[in-house]
Amino acid sequence: MLLFPAPMKKVSFIIHQSSLERVVTSLHESGLMQIIDISREDPKLLKEVEAGSVDPEVNNCLMYENRLSNLVGILKKYVPLKKGLKGFLSPMVVEKKTVKRKDLQTLYKETDFLLKKLEENILSLEKGVHEVEDRIEGVDETLQNLSCFLSFSFDLSYIKESEYVTVKAGLTSDVESVRKEVESLGGLLGYTEVGKKREKRWGVVAVCHISEKERLDVIWQRYVDDLHFFPLTGTPLEAYKRLQKEKEELLRELKRLKGELREAAVKHLNELLVKREEIQIERVRREVSSAFGKTNTTYVVEGWVLERNSEKLESLLTKVTGESVVCSFTSPSSNPVEPPVYLDMPQWMEPFKSILSLFSIPKYNEVNPAPFLVLWFPLMFGVMLGDAGYGVIIFLLSLVARFKWGKVSSFIRSWSLVGLFFGFWTIFFGFLFNSFFGDFVPRFVYGDENALLYQLNLMGYSIPLDALHKPLVILVIALLIGLVHLNFGFVLAMYQNFKRGEVGKVFREQVPWFLLQIGGGALVGEALLHIWDLSTLLFMVSVVFTVVGLIALFVNNRAMGFFELTGFVGDWLSYARLLALGLATSGMALAFNIVAQLMPKIIPYVGVVLLFLVLIFAHLANLLIQSLGAAIHSLRLQYVEFFNRFYEGGGKEFVPFCVRRRYTEEVK
Repeated sequence: MLLFPAPMKKVSFIIHQSSLERVVTSLHESGLMQIIDISREDPKLLKEVEAGSVDPEVNNCLMYENRLSNLVGILKKYVPLKKGLKGFLSPMVVEKKTVKRKDLQTLYKETDFLLKKLEENILSLEKGVHEVEDRIEGVDETLQNLSCFLSFSFDLSYIKESEYVTVKAGLTSDVESVRKEVESLGGLLGYTEVGKKREKRWGVVAVCHISEKERLDVIWQRYVDDLHFFPLTGTPLEAYKRLQKEKEELLRELKRLKGELREAAVKHLNELLVKREEIQIERVRREVSSAFGKTNTTYVVEGWVLERNSEKLESLLTKVTGESVVCSFTSPSSNPVEPPVYLDMPQWMEPFKSILSLFSIPKYNEVNPAPFLVLWFPLMFGVMLGDAGYGVIIFLLSLVARFKWGKVSSFIRSWSLVGLFFGFWTIFFGFLFNSFFGDFVPRFVYGDENALLYQLNLMGYSIPLDALHKPLVILVIALLIGLVHLNFGFVLAMYQNFKRGEVGKVFREQVPWFLLQIGGGALVGEALLHIWDLSTLLFMVSVVFTVVGLIALFVNNRAMGFFELTGFVGDWLSYARLLALGLATSGMALAFNIVAQLMPKIIPYVGVVLLFLVLIFAHLANLLIQSLGAAIHSLRLQYVEFFNRFYEGGGKEFVPFCVRRRYTEEVK
């Protein structure tokens, strides 16, 4: 593991055109190199060579890939999956199929055979599903409209224009206005109430002489949502019953179609995924040549490789081309292009790499802060949650998740480790701050809510510290943690500047802060806080440190130096949230314990049951809410206060040109 991203080399090599396929295949299988698109990142080279072209077979690969993806997309909707938490904890295990490398024409023939066997049937079934669902949707809408007229006994075929009368139906929220308007035309209006309270509406049917058609249309446009029931016949109730039977038949047909698709998914989805992956791999291999430079007889390839793999790459190219390759490696320091970033970290640290990625990965010459998140992020979470009982729950759940479900889910396996760190530090600070489900143990076990969990004298200090009764002590601890955290950031910034050879920045940007903290802290401790008395020598040294620090700060930042100073103080005081959230957790837990204790006194007999219910559900809710707050605020302290001392981010991740297999495994 390195404090900086892994060293990179830029590689350039020239090969004969006859070696192209072998070289691309070897690079793809080895995954040693990230290939640069010369036309985008090295346009000057195009003055000497022309841009590479895409293999004509790419279009055929894309055509087959799209057809396969269409079928995969359809069948994935019908795969029987476990839902909810059970599905998350027990995800479907992908079984890889062993395949042999085959030429493209053979792959096309196999794909054509598979598509001929499945495509027409699956597309037909999917089309049938959509058609039936559309019909069900239409029937549902008609049933809903008919339900407003079930009390009427007229024939629905009458709702039309005839030689002498016009009949209209619809829904209105102002039935009185409609009635008056229709009656003023000499017509008749039937209506029935539908809906309730604020959503009250009326189903209305109007009959007027055909001569009043236009005026009736105006009334309908103003007050009524027009409804049509063509080609339905019979009374609304009769039509309603017929449509219900039709819907039942449609639902049975829908179930049959989905059942066939579900059966096809179980039998053939993996087969389609395997074939699509084989096609994708071939497409990617044939697309990459467009990133190369090209002459009449050669190809020019550029990219990035990990420094430790440079010899391995050169040996591979020499072997594949029969030593017909010209290869050169250059260091990033002599290259103006920002190299990609590869964070060389153990597998168990991957979750913290993901947490860092939410902010931004480091640039190539920048310190990698992910290893330090392993300590600081869970530690501050533990201070802010600060209850040993909650910590035990988090720790045990993470332990169970890691060993029970971690075998089938890499996500659970890696993130459960973060939970273990969270649980450990929460237990540690919970016992330090005298909190185990609040005051549960003193209140319910010892019978004295003012008692401590335990008593221990460590190097002259009595622990635990009662956070609720001595919040100032916890505030001091929180601010001390913050001071160590911030200064650790300054130390990393110094190390980073030394590694870059920018020693001047160390004395301009980091040293002044150390001088200010030492000198200013000593003076404030004597003059304002009265913590100590400084000797004349120490007083003079503190004044010199403070003055030199201020001068350096303002020389480096000019007028913004004042805001830098207040900004640092603000960042430091942000660590008071360690106290605030910790007290919130303990305070809420204490309140729940008091309420639970009162239950048997307020409600005899039943109150005993309520006591346990309140304790379980209230503490569970407190755990969830306070854990969320602790995680967010701890992350905020890393991203804003800590990173602000030394970290900028903005790097581009190293993405090697490699085969990515999920459903297949190649055998020779």
